[in-house]
Amino acid sequence: MDFQLIGRIAPFLVDASMVTIELTVCSLLVGLVVATIVVIGRFSKLRTIRLLATAYVSIMRGTPVLVQLFLVFFGGPQLGFELTPFVAGVVTMGFNIGAYMSEGVKGAIIAVDKGQTEASRSLGFGRFDTMRLFILPQAAPLIIKSLGVNTVILSKSTALVSTIGVVELTYAAQRFVTSTYKPFEVFTVAGAAYIAIVAAISLIVRGIEHLFDVTRRAQA
Repeated sequence: MDFQLIGRIAPFLVDASMVTIELTVCSLLVGLVVATIVVIGRFSKLRTIRLLATAYVSIMRGTPVLVQLFLVFFGGPQLGFELTPFVAGVVTMGFNIGAYMSEGVKGAIIAVDKGQTEASRSLGFGRFDTMRLFILPQAAPLIIKSLGVNTVILSKSTALVSTIGVVELTYAAQRFVTSTYKPFEVFTVAGAAYIAIVAAISLIVRGIEHLFDVTRRAQA
């Protein structure tokens, strides 16, 4: 183990880790918007909208994210729009993870006892108020867990954007391996950085879960 090499490359890989974090955060924000729209579509009264939302999820989950990334980055110019590697990565990862997030949210909503909906309707509440006041608060714990899991998956999937030239953690590690011929040391540091990112995400999710539990108990 070459500890001197590790000491030299660590600061550069930390900088690359910040790009990975930026990719994760930006893609997550896009994914949340996409997931919200898709979930609304999945519960729409209009059959056409439900079918479109279902088809979107099936396509995004049924094709490799790397293929989606290449279509956006390399196919974009042929359709009249050209994206930077970073933006192409954010768009692809966001729309992909949004499909998975929508399934988690949908599952959490379905898991709530149907009697809750029937009871709220019998009290005169409409669909929107029923969802907002009764269903979502009960589904929230499962939704938070699902979003946490998907965020962890997203943070690791950002390594794929190295294939289109984004200098994130995996790309930087590969460059160092090429110049130093020390893959074990380089990827050990890169792996530790990914573990740190995942651990931070897990802590944030647990904090949100705890805050939600405290708030719910205070309102009870």
